[in-house]
Amino acid sequence: MSDNGRRRVVVTGLGMVTPLGNTVEDSWSALIAGESGAGKITQFDSTGFPVDFACEVKDLEVTDYVEYKASRRMDRFTHLALAAARQAEADAKLDIAPEADRIGAAVATGIGGLKSFEACIQVLDERGPDRVNPFSIVQIIPNLAAGWVSMELGTKGPLLSECTACAASNMAIGDGLDAIRLGRADVMICGGTEAPVSRVGIAGFGAMRAISRRNGDPKAASRPFDLERDGFVMGEAAAMVVLEELEHANARGAKIYAELLGYGLSSDATHVSDPDPTGESPARALQMAFDDARITPDQVGYVNAHGTSTPIGDAAETRVIKLALGEEKAYATPVSSTKGATGHCLGAAGAVEASFTILALERGVLPPTINQEVPDPECDLDYIPNESREEQVEIGVSNSFGFGGHNACVVFKRWGTHGSPPSPLLQVSDPDERA
Repeated sequence: MSDNGRRRVVVTGLGMVTPLGNTVEDSWSALIAGESGAGKITQFDSTGFPVDFACEVKDLEVTDYVEYKASRRMDRFTHLALAAARQAEADAKLDIAPEADRIGAAVATGIGGLKSFEACIQVLDERGPDRVNPFSIVQIIPNLAAGWVSMELGTKGPLLSECTACAASNMAIGDGLDAIRLGRADVMICGGTEAPVSRVGIAGFGAMRAISRRNGDPKAASRPFDLERDGFVMGEAAAMVVLEELEHANARGAKIYAELLGYGLSSDATHVSDPDPTGESPARALQMAFDDARITPDQVGYVNAHGTSTPIGDAAETRVIKLALGEEKAYATPVSSTKGATGHCLGAAGAVEASFTILALERGVLPPTINQEVPDPECDLDYIPNESREEQVEIGVSNSFGFGGHNACVVFKRWGTHGSPPSPLLQVSDPDERA
């Protein structure tokens, strides 16, 4: 089951809470139907804010996943993480306790406990330092979502927490891939979480002019690759994938969704928020992922784009895809941004979009880029506008690019349906032998 001496890694479980639904199936069904998760903000009074809408998780019963007393010691970003992790654990049918030291977790976030930070500052200012919640720090710090996932599920293997803005959860998935390949774990629960719909989150990103101001039509506000896009829509979510060494998965009869073939990353060294204008640095992350996966660009059948709906970012990513695939192949490859439906979930975005990519491969349906209506000459690829497409592809890639110049790409391969073996993969053992 090894790949030229390298341990193979497969996906055996998924969990997800998003603005589209509080389960994988609900989120996927809404995505494929072309729905939007955007609406008026409910978590605080947005009167006087330049933006009064977001993509919120709705009606989540936190106590379905964690005891009430413990939940009060956590920020919302941890609540979301635990919901997704519990779902993924159940979907994979994991029995963690007997081999806890061989099962790890990598849970990313871009910001951490922003709402708890706000609450702490408010109490400090209004009531003084003696009245600050003693759990404030462990609610705020970004690694505690990973910590709580480990404690609640009982994992004792590697425990990691990336905090690299919008690339964070793709990097967490890459961390899980590396941990299994290196023999440090047999199973890794990987993903990301974010809960930035707060006064500071909306005010701060609004001041940057990064988020859309279509207050009159929230559901049409996130419009990746559309000429009339004016910024992203703030989103919150969590998603987890269970990564497992192939022989371990087969030995316990696990369902396999897909194989995780490769991972690549790079840095721009350009700007705190704008992407590399040449596209060369992000394209290197894609090429590294292809090399790691031992595939050629011609084998890519679908790209889940970072596609945030910002004027600069979407045009830049179009250049990246052309550089990485070659122009002819780029024009022939379906691309979509699911952020049209979910908004931009920051540190959770990569895991949400990796999960959608896995489901697209498994189910033979490519998700749409909703609200992509007015062509932009700078964004001229096949973005699967507005309606999902039935098309079976073998290999899909998912891009994530973060503030500070973090670039990460993951590559998945279709495993087949109902437990059937994977279709043959055209590959060579030595990347240097590729034409």
